[in-house]
Amino acid sequence: MPPVAPEEKKHSFREEAWETFRFLLIALVIVVPIRVFIAQPFIVSGASMDPTFKDKQYLIVDELSYHLGDPSRGDVAIFKYPKNPKQYFIKRVIGLPGETVLVNGQGQVFIKDADGKIVLTMKEPYVMHPKDDSVERTLKIGEYFMMGDNRSGSFDSRAWGPVNRDFIVGKAFLRLFPLTEIDVLPGQYRQE
Repeated sequence: MPPVAPEEKKHSFREEAWETFRFLLIALVIVVPIRVFIAQPFIVSGASMDPTFKDKQYLIVDELSYHLGDPSRGDVAIFKYPKNPKQYFIKRVIGLPGETVLVNGQGQVFIKDADGKIVLTMKEPYVMHPKDDSVERTLKIGEYFMMGDNRSGSFDSRAWGPVNRDFIVGKAFLRLFPLTEIDVLPGQYRQE
């Protein structure tokens, strides 16, 4: 006796529509919270972070870390531009709340405490294109001083002031493109 092929069960349009709806609902329940609260894509635009990040590099932004804690000096942060919150920038966190950031006439960056005493001379091996400018800015609670690594070509806190904590979205977590430069926590640098 030849083997009998199992009968294919025919699904009605209603059953197939229900299965499709369930799949989409489950996907939304999983994907949307990840996209909104944990990570999102970001494409670098411009040369303000050169040589650390080049134009058109594709990054994944870690949004969760800044829901759990505050930005640290040296983080590469993505934030809403204070003068136009619909626009996003990528810069390095230089000054923290309550500090005074001093950029001397040779482009060297110093951090002062509340008494005006220099407590940190920034070591910045990522800066290949310095700019001889002078700025001194005291940060209030909840304010951060951001600078691009390409100091001669960066529009940053030296020009438009500090960034409020509420505007900071996340930090660069993963560089995915170009494939030859894939990196976890790209550009992060901690002062010794």
